[in-house]
Amino acid sequence: MGKENIWLLVILVCFQKTCADFANATEATGLSNTTEWLVDYSNIESKFSLRTKKVPDDDQCYIVPGQQDTISACSFNPETQTFVVIHGWTVTGMYESWVSKLVAALYKREPTANVIVVDWLSRAQQHYPTSAAYTKLVGQDVAKFVNWLMMELDYPWEKIHLLGYSLGAHVAGIAGFLTDHKVHRITGLDPAGPGFEYADAQSTLSPDDANFVDVLHTNTRGSPDRSIGIQRPVGHVDIYPNGGTFQPGCDLQNTMLMIATTGFQNMDQIVKCSHERSIHLFIDSLVNKENQSMAYRCNTKEAFDKGLCLSCRKNRCNTLGYQVKKVRSRRSTKMYLKTRQMMPFKVFHYQVKVHFFSKADLKLTEQPMKVSLYGTDGDAEDIAFVLPSLNTNTTVSFLLTTDVNIGDLLKVTVRWEKDSLFSLSSWWSSSTVWIRKLRIKSGETQAKVTFNAENGEFASLSRGGDHAVFVKSKDEQSSKRNERRHRLKTKSTD
Repeated sequence: MGKENIWLLVILVCFQKTCADFANATEATGLSNTTEWLVDYSNIESKFSLRTKKVPDDDQCYIVPGQQDTISACSFNPETQTFVVIHGWTVTGMYESWVSKLVAALYKREPTANVIVVDWLSRAQQHYPTSAAYTKLVGQDVAKFVNWLMMELDYPWEKIHLLGYSLGAHVAGIAGFLTDHKVHRITGLDPAGPGFEYADAQSTLSPDDANFVDVLHTNTRGSPDRSIGIQRPVGHVDIYPNGGTFQPGCDLQNTMLMIATTGFQNMDQIVKCSHERSIHLFIDSLVNKENQSMAYRCNTKEAFDKGLCLSCRKNRCNTLGYQVKKVRSRRSTKMYLKTRQMMPFKVFHYQVKVHFFSKADLKLTEQPMKVSLYGTDGDAEDIAFVLPSLNTNTTVSFLLTTDVNIGDLLKVTVRWEKDSLFSLSSWWSSSTVWIRKLRIKSGETQAKVTFNAENGEFASLSRGGDHAVFVKSKDEQSSKRNERRHRLKTKSTD
């Protein structure tokens, strides 16, 4: 059995137990209350490669702490910002393909920047608990490197941005904690969970490690300390795309398709699919500047899925990735969003509120629906979703998403699908409800629009029947026109 296949067994075994205690694994780190250790470069094992825009996939020049000539030899630019990329655990002992992709994306967005890749492969390819424990030593290496670079060049700390993936996120946190000044920003890309879920702040990424810490959580499935990614918030802003548990395109259907087309040699990619999605979401934010994904503050995933958290008031929404607004608060801010399964990942979020009327007392669950949205810039037809509950004479709120930018909403249609060809419930229930209006809020534009039934006061909706059609309220259109006139009149009198 090849190395690529064996690692699946390793990861499953490792995640079934708590990882080794860090203090025992690192034993004597030699740290004291002074900062003298920061200028001792004799025991640094990690290597620091300044990669180039022309060759983003190869380590061609190393900056060596303590050797000033290597700074100029590698053409380090002291006038611009510096990104430090830190990889995570590896079985093969080689860089994963995402490293060069992230480097290239950083250079595409910031062509004059310095992009440094931290090579700690020899320590990262050990049994997971051992590599996890090594994050303390690697964090010390990175702290020494950054501190030395600052001293040698009188380089501004505001220009340093550490980006760490999986175990590398905790390396970045430890490094930020140990430097004698705060680095500007740390981005944690699905920080590793096993061994870190209950660890102290000095052993993990935390909000205290930089002036601003933003985190993407993309694989938090499972019980605490057994999920691949850490579940608890560890930054100033913690974003959980698609709830943070599982990402689109990483499901069983796609797994079976990959096995059928490429065999079992890519099983490692299947396991890492959701975990590594954090990196590709960040890359997306770099290269698709005009398609920035928005995340929304919410207490729970369940509330977000009901569309209850699409407010942008008082910093309740933020941009995912490179352009994130650096909002610091005493407590970590948990944010959610939906994405597509491929780049560009951006979707548009809508809250839909609807009141179902009926003489019959219907209490149904898991009802398949299709909604079509028609707007000034485009149409999104037959968006399929499952309504968790359909209870008559109650108001229901749900979240709807589409990757189509439809502009201003003009018309909405709703269709109630048959839940199956031989649905027993359709035999004993007429399953017809009436809807007077829809209230829809756009997360991206914050616009709130009311839609009335197109014909008559109510539109009927029957299981397996025709679409119910709704158009923008005439009263609301008149109100909008009056608002625009008022704004124009106010400007003319200024």
